[in-house]
Amino acid sequence: MARKQLNIGLFGFGVVGHGLYEVLEKTPALKANIKNICVKNKDKEREISAEHFTYDKNDILNDDEINVVVELIDDADAAFEIVSAALKKGKAVVSANKKMVAEHFLELLELQREYNVPLLYEAAACASMPIIRNLEEYYDNDLLDSIEGIVNGSTNYILTKTFAENLSYNDALKQAQDLGFAESNPILDTGGFDAKYKLLILLAHSFGYIAKPDEIFNLGIDNIGELELKYAKEKGLKIKLVAQAFKGAGNTVSAFVIPKFVTPEDKLYHVDDVFNGVITKTYFADTHFFVGKGAGAYPTASAVLSDISALSYDYRYEYKKISREENLILSNEAELKVLVRHKKEDAEALKLVFNEVEEAYLNHQSGYITGNITLNNLIQLQQQYGTDISFILVNAVNETEKVL
Repeated sequence: MARKQLNIGLFGFGVVGHGLYEVLEKTPALKANIKNICVKNKDKEREISAEHFTYDKNDILNDDEINVVVELIDDADAAFEIVSAALKKGKAVVSANKKMVAEHFLELLELQREYNVPLLYEAAACASMPIIRNLEEYYDNDLLDSIEGIVNGSTNYILTKTFAENLSYNDALKQAQDLGFAESNPILDTGGFDAKYKLLILLAHSFGYIAKPDEIFNLGIDNIGELELKYAKEKGLKIKLVAQAFKGAGNTVSAFVIPKFVTPEDKLYHVDDVFNGVITKTYFADTHFFVGKGAGAYPTASAVLSDISALSYDYRYEYKKISREENLILSNEAELKVLVRHKKEDAEALKLVFNEVEEAYLNHQSGYITGNITLNNLIQLQQQYGTDISFILVNAVNETEKVL
């Protein structure tokens, strides 16, 4: 099949947008050119001349020669307006905005079907790592048991520095901000929200379940304390922010984002710095491991470029797993083995919530409990105690043990 000519209207010219511009300049065989670039700030100095830019979105949306819109802006609400308008105009769309895709997944799916145009968003999940297309094309729903991984490069960088260089959380965070890996207000990353949005996308392509953001529990790394760090280092473990989803009993699926202890035998143990790593487990093929850079201009631009290349061959997601309508139920009844750090006076009350207590430790101010607890009870503890407790996942047990 011959490539079709793509005329691109680009929204946003930040780090990734400029990276994409440079990459496209170096790949003339792709038969894709950027015809117009829409930006917001007229006064900002840019590395290419002013005739490449417009400040009116309609100059792109109403241009019949533009057949692909690439959306690379930060504002999820504005991104949804642009993407939905482009789809209604019959233009194919490539986006890297995970928050926008996760919050409007069903609406975007319906727009693709109604107007018969594709929306691709590989860069919205794990930057350079081609996980979405593999989930979409390679794994059949009845083969895939679980998916888990490090999907946020900023938090992985922070955690790497705390273990490799013994930096404090605050010092590691500042270093990540200085290098551009974390925002000045980093809560989207450090609170686990970015990872949750990516998990929502992966969940749809893994198991065909379309979740809303408030259905998925996410806990970040911003409340990890010295006790947990010391525990990990004494036992030769690392802590990673891990997003995971797995099939449970019957037609249930569990999904959450929680910091996790990983052992040297765990594939994620060696995924450091801004790298992402995802492990899939299937009934027949056992485990597959994907790893790649999860942040940065060129890694993200490479995923956008891959989607543009796919569009030149009229590729689109088929959403086969969603179409099967297997009536999966999102469940919080999975039993997890965790370590909970707590204040000294809360020890006895917390033990009552565990299905099984394996270990308990107290000093003059605080302590920890390790044992088995349901995800639902863990969520309730978080709501009740807030920052007075912190918990780290060890693994999933019982029904989920066979798939993790």
